[in-house]
Amino acid sequence: MKQRFVTEKRNSYLKNLLISLAGFAVIFMVFWAAVSSVSVRTEGEELRTLETAVNRGITHCYAIEGTYPASLEYLKEHYGLLYNEEKYFIDYQPLGSNIMPDITIIKRGKERRL
Repeated sequence: MKQRFVTEKRNSYLKNLLISLAGFAVIFMVFWAAVSSVSVRTEGEELRTLETAVNRGITHCYAIEGTYPASLEYLKEHYGLLYNEEKYFIDYQPLGSNIMPDITIIKRGKERRL
């Protein structure tokens, strides 16, 4: 007796397996792209929130004391400014006691150590 249907079953099995793997790969890539997009958006929001917190602290200090803070450390100590110093660098340049300081916030890059 001939086993002519055996090869068709094997081909059908391989075809279904390849279709399933391709479908999984597509779903995985869509999921990965969505997670990456959310991550980028979250980092942007985090930076804007830090900018708002720094500006709010500076304004609060000026409203209460009548002068802008002399340093970023003063803001941290007296007005409770907290942020991830390993992730962000804040360049705080006071221009005078009655002139809004120049502030630049930079996201630190990942450092490679060799």
